[in-house]
Amino acid sequence: MNPRTYYNASPALLSNPKSEFRRSQVNTNAKSDPKVSFTNSRGSIRVKKNETKVLENDKDSKHRPKNWIWNQFFVLEEHIGPEPQYVGKLHSNSDKADGSVRYILSGEGAGSIFIIDETTGDIHAARSLDRERKPQYVLNARAVERQTNHSLEAESEFIIKVQDVNDNAPTFPEGPFNATVPERSEVGTSVFQVSASDADDPTYGNSAKIVYSVLQGQPFFSVDPNTGIIRTAISNMDRESSVQYAVVVQAKDMAGSVGGLSGSTTVNVNLTDVNDNPPKFLQRSYQLYVPELAPVGKAVGRIRASDQDEGQNAEMTYRITNADAAAIFTITTDAERREGIVSLKQPLNYEKRKVHTLNIEGSNTHPDARFSHLGPFKDSTTLRVIVGDVDEPPVFSMDYYIMDTYENSAVGTQVGIVTAVDPDSTNSAIRYFIENEEERPLYFNIGVNSGIIRTSQVLDREETAWHNITVMAAEVDNPGMVTHVPVTIQVLDVNDNIPAIAGGNSAVIVCEGTKYGQVSFLMLKLREQRNSLLVFGWMWM
Repeated sequence: MNPRTYYNASPALLSNPKSEFRRSQVNTNAKSDPKVSFTNSRGSIRVKKNETKVLENDKDSKHRPKNWIWNQFFVLEEHIGPEPQYVGKLHSNSDKADGSVRYILSGEGAGSIFIIDETTGDIHAARSLDRERKPQYVLNARAVERQTNHSLEAESEFIIKVQDVNDNAPTFPEGPFNATVPERSEVGTSVFQVSASDADDPTYGNSAKIVYSVLQGQPFFSVDPNTGIIRTAISNMDRESSVQYAVVVQAKDMAGSVGGLSGSTTVNVNLTDVNDNPPKFLQRSYQLYVPELAPVGKAVGRIRASDQDEGQNAEMTYRITNADAAAIFTITTDAERREGIVSLKQPLNYEKRKVHTLNIEGSNTHPDARFSHLGPFKDSTTLRVIVGDVDEPPVFSMDYYIMDTYENSAVGTQVGIVTAVDPDSTNSAIRYFIENEEERPLYFNIGVNSGIIRTSQVLDREETAWHNITVMAAEVDNPGMVTHVPVTIQVLDVNDNIPAIAGGNSAVIVCEGTKYGQVSFLMLKLREQRNSLLVFGWMWM
């Protein structure tokens, strides 16, 4: 409450016995004389005589304890009126109002904060006080004879309490705050609790009675007016629509009534994700171009379904659902990028099949049964794989060729034929060549267009029995498309060598005593070749 409210406060108002100022008993063993009375803004403060009769000749009567019952003085804090604030009055029954009695005040704030009129005993507060800095002051009062300075009343202790006014607004010690709550939480789910403090006196009135309310954040959130607990107010909050809400909470004192002071803080509430969104392919059909020579086992394309959830709730797996496509293609899941990777299980052939259709399904790995009513947590699409025709090199009819020809055949004799074709739809014409990287003399040539291999020299089996050559086939339309095939040619033997006796003119030795008509045989192996085993015989007559 603004202290200026008390600018025109009058002593009459402050001394109203029906005011809210409270009484309490203090200093029940006060040492002042029963003739002394104190008056404050609530009225007379009197010292009650001890009910025990004191005899005049009782020497110990002055040492007997006396029960003093008196009220505390009260002074309003934050008083900034034009005049000093009236606190109360000190009065002795010995005072005949002739100025012979002087009142003396000592203790905390005496002479600086609290000023006493020595003649009338009126006490005033000379400056504004702050209860939150010091809630009460302990002072001592005396009454003395002005001329002799003799004590008329013994010194007595009393308290001046600083009365609270609502001059402090509630505050939040920290903030702004951050809180989280799962999306789609039920109504009434606890989110966060705020707590404000008020420096005013919690035991007096409603100055420190705080009530909480939501200034911003409705209708999504509410706050308990007494506890400050923030709760969800609706059940269908969707993180994918709005992930964060700024909830402004007000704390107002005076139990929230008009004129109460207030403070506010902000709680930033973030909705955490739950798996409430299925995967979705952005298109019902996709198309992928794959060249027919794509290697088996290598990725040929990627496909991706989107999921508005995050983290584990967005994880998914992919699979090919039609068996014919699954026999040729496979799909694996890239968990980091959440994509399906399409690879080949078998090679493609444009000439056999130009288009393949894959039915692909993407499904959540961790579905949440609580949200099964939102639909199946999977989606499907089709992927048309267009096989690209690649200009492939010629293909020979055999992986290798074995041919033969007789030695001594005439130059140009046909040895054999190789055949290659263009596997592409263009069916380009083929030309044939014999590879000769070392540029050696060739024993054979080949028809460029026919693929017929002929001898280019007379062959001698006894010199070289086997010949290995490499034939190349190249497309006419694209000479860079070349295929190689090995060709082995065996040279067959003919009887083209005269027998000869090993050793030249060696003598024939006949054993002594050989009988007439006995035949002696001599077998000579001339060469290791066909038709080289000769038999010679002599008959002695």
